[in-house]
Amino acid sequence: MNGASMRAAIRGSVVIFFIAVLSNSGHAQGPAENKVPAQLKAPDGAKLILHAQGKGDQIYTCKKQDAGYEWTLKAPEALLYDDNGRAIGKHFGGPAWRLDDGSQVTGKVLARVDSPDSSAIPWLLLGAANHSGAGLMSSVASIQRLNTKGGKPRTGGCDAAHGGEESRAGYTADYYFYSAPAGR
Repeated sequence: MNGASMRAAIRGSVVIFFIAVLSNSGHAQGPAENKVPAQLKAPDGAKLILHAQGKGDQIYTCKKQDAGYEWTLKAPEALLYDDNGRAIGKHFGGPAWRLDDGSQVTGKVLARVDSPDSSAIPWLLLGAANHSGAGLMSSVASIQRLNTKGGKPRTGGCDAAHGGEESRAGYTADYYFYSAPAGR
């Protein structure tokens, strides 16, 4: 086997291995149903295809509002990890999630519930608004953000003198990605 053939074979093996890793990470168990508020439950018949933990920041900008200045969410910026702790993708503004396989889903918030942890950002149910790429995210229909820790904007420090400034708040969250129920 010449050098070019060997490199092609290795690349093919790496791609197959990566797809297998992503597929296996999709067999994670879903959230404990009794701990998920009713309005955040995945649609009946939806199949869990991936559980990922997000670790990163919620980025806020100090903006003028009707009642003065306040910290406003600009975007999340986080890495996504599978159940074995391997980085598999990124979460960013949109809100969007992109896996290392090149697939991406952008969501829209359908429901929101305050976290049981008052120092954490809310739990969410999102519906898929857009897809790109042909990987795992191409079949995502809904997303849950649960078990949040941190991520709330800081209090104070947002006034006319600080307009336009950014502030980052570290956070973690569990993201559950579901396919549409069969027949939909």
